Amino acid sequence: MRAVLKAAIRTEVGSNAVKKVRKSGNIPAVLYGHGEQNVNLSLADDEVNAVIRHGSKLVDLRGDVTDTALIRDVQWSTYGTNVLHVDLARVSAEERVRVTVPVEVRGIAIGSREGGVVELVLHDVEVECPAASIPEKIEARVHDLHVGQSLKSADITLAEGVRLLLDPDEIIVHCVGRQLEEEEEGAPGAEAAEPEVIGRKGKAEEEEGEES
Repeated sequence: MRAVLKAAIRTEVGSNAVKKVRKSGNIPAVLYGHGEQNVNLSLADDEVNAVIRHGSKLVDLRGDVTDTALIRDVQWSTYGTNVLHVDLARVSAEERVRVTVPVEVRGIAIGSREGGVVELVLHDVEVECPAASIPEKIEARVHDLHVGQSLKSADITLAEGVRLLLDPDEIIVHCVGRQLEEEEEGAPGAEAAEPEVIGRKGKAEEEEGEES
């Protein structure tokens, strides 16, 4: 069941009007797409935050507007604590769309018991799928992963109709040995080489220069 957002049409526009919307506990939004006119909306703050928390992308708008829309963009405050604005694109449930979804590691890798560390290389991936079948996340199951092994794009199991927009050989997650991890971070206690200073005179050159 899709999330429902109550939408009210905003007739006033501009920075002052937007501030009034936010002070009233609502979030300004715009609905566009499918060759129809853009509509300025006001959405309930608590409903929008609940949808974002659950990772929902597709929503049903009810109220002054009745439509199905995809959350295309969310504008956040400076510290990422408050939603300032939402962009909504009209879609049909069967329409194929491209969206970015998070990757979640599932399971305990065999390599973890071998002294390795599982590292998520890609935290988010872009997928193409029907709007009604947008996954909340992509699962990377690492149970059979040994040290030195990885899961690539082609190894990820996807729901029917969902396609990863990545090269099949793109690494999603891998298991590396702790020694390799330390080497990549830099060995502790290593001294940095003194950089060569171009144009610096040696002592003999300086004395020679003083005599001339």
